[in-house]
Amino acid sequence: AAQGEAVSRVLDQLLPPVEGPRGRVIEAMRYSALSGGKRLRPFLVCESARLFDVPQERALRVGAAIEMVHCYSLIHDDLPAMDDSDMRRGNPTVHKKFDEATAILAGDGLLTEAFAVLASPQAHPDPEARARLVAGLAKASGAAGMVGGQMIDIAPGRDALDLEGITRLQALKTGALIAFSCEAGALLGRAGPAESGALNAFATDLGLAFQIVDDILDTESTPEELGKPTGQDQAAGKATFVGLLGLKGARARAQGLVQSACGHLAIFGDRAKLLEDVAKFVLERRA
Repeated sequence: AAQGEAVSRVLDQLLPPVEGPRGRVIEAMRYSALSGGKRLRPFLVCESARLFDVPQERALRVGAAIEMVHCYSLIHDDLPAMDDSDMRRGNPTVHKKFDEATAILAGDGLLTEAFAVLASPQAHPDPEARARLVAGLAKASGAAGMVGGQMIDIAPGRDALDLEGITRLQALKTGALIAFSCEAGALLGRAGPAESGALNAFATDLGLAFQIVDDILDTESTPEELGKPTGQDQAAGKATFVGLLGLKGARARAQGLVQSACGHLAIFGDRAKLLEDVAKFVLERRA
């Protein structure tokens, strides 16, 4: 909770309100970025970086940049041209609170501002490290990652995807940014190949478990509990992990992935306990 509040403070500082007509898009950006959420991605950055004694201020800024990209993706994902959702995190979505054009611009603004944050010396004093952070986030969020996954999600043939296809879709749409969050902590800490590989494997398993639990909650929970619409994929006939594996099978798959994720952290010993804890939280979360 304290780390989430720290991320919110950094986001508040990075997105100061402005006067005049331009202020509306900043207001919409702030509305999305400061409206709560689990702050999972910044947590993964901070805890991965902590393994290598990275100053917390750097990790928080990098985590805030990744959260900006995540919030941009939610704004655009909720638009009528995508999922057409009215609620997010228990509040009206950005295009409902403002309007569609402002929502599109707010998403664009958050995405581009994220790279400005990573390019700042406050993210890391070494220009090469900053360049690697920028390149990594670009790959994770672009056509080779999140955007590519979203394209698969809305493309013809989405309804007929098998388990391998759904796994690939979610590895791009959700998993790529989660994996980069741990990679960013390793980049900040100049981690060696073995340590970077362990964190990447941990995050890859965690990202898939996160999405499977999302599918379970989408089936079992109410919109009030989740703070967003439920059952949309099922209503649209889209293949999901629950639809392909059943509730019992989906739970077993998520449990196995979390167990595997925690196993990858053995190289760090007790220092990675909080990362193990967040993996268990992903499995047990109710929202």
